[in-house]
Amino acid sequence: MRSPYWLFPFLLLLLGGLQYRLWVGDGSFAQVRELKQQIADQNGENKRLLERNEILEAEVVELKKGMETVEERARHELGMVKQGETLFLQSK
Repeated sequence: MRSPYWLFPFLLLLLGGLQYRLWVGDGSFAQVRELKQQIADQNGENKRLLERNEILEAEVVELKKGMETVEERARHELGMVKQGETLFLQSK
């Protein structure tokens, strides 16, 4: 028994449609690879921000805890000196 003449082209068309979705359409290999790269990039950014937040949190705790940190920041960032101290600037 011979199959109808339209069966082979139909199967080729069906295979082509499935291949198109696999390589180009939604959920394709390219899209999955791109999404995995975006996830890796975002995880790296999240890790960097988490480390920065931990540093800032430690700094806040230190500032609340004692005046030494406040004094140190005033000296380095604002150039302040205590009464009776002399400030010497070094030129680079």
